[in-house]
Amino acid sequence: MSDYRFDDIDRRLIRMGARPLDVVLIGGTGTGKSTTLNAIFQTEAAKVGHSFAPETMNVKDYMLNDIFRLWDTPGLGDGLDDESHAKKISSLLRRSYTLNGKGNYGLIDLVLVVVDGSIRDLGTVYSLFSDVLLPNIQSDRILTVINHCDMAMSGRHWNFSRNEPDNVLLDFLDSHAKSIRRRIRETTGVNIILPVYYSAEYSYNINRVLDLIIDNIPLERRNLI
Repeated sequence: MSDYRFDDIDRRLIRMGARPLDVVLIGGTGTGKSTTLNAIFQTEAAKVGHSFAPETMNVKDYMLNDIFRLWDTPGLGDGLDDESHAKKISSLLRRSYTLNGKGNYGLIDLVLVVVDGSIRDLGTVYSLFSDVLLPNIQSDRILTVINHCDMAMSGRHWNFSRNEPDNVLLDFLDSHAKSIRRRIRETTGVNIILPVYYSAEYSYNINRVLDLIIDNIPLERRNLI
């Protein structure tokens, strides 16, 4: 993505008065945050876990050009280190900076909540919103994406030769995205933008994930809440 909509990002950052754009990926264990980061950057920047043990245990940033930085975070939901990981993420969301010695601005501009599209349970997502996100960042800076869309129907109706869904799966994914938006609104009170579905493993719809981020770059630096 080194040059994808580079000028758009640059113009929006000039308007916001901050550089680079800082986006943190947050989600449950196994949702594919590190794989998503690699798919966006089109390189093996972050180590990816291939077992039940999560690979990412600490907050780490990745920056491949001077305008866009992604932050990878430990996954929540396995119950073992959730409290410790939640504190690390909250601390990142509260990290601040000043501009010419003035103001108190949040380092993180946007949150990208990664949901596992292959499962129906959103319990970890609800907990993330209520316990970690809403106390630390404005709700209009929270975006939601749905990974593993290739497994949304247990692998059925995914065209593996073309690495894309067929029409049956597309209809299901459209409905699934609307359902997730509705369920998050009903449970947390946050009216999120319609989630984008994608497959990080197969690099499907990655540009739509980038479009979601770029089109929602804030107008102003983030004041800490």
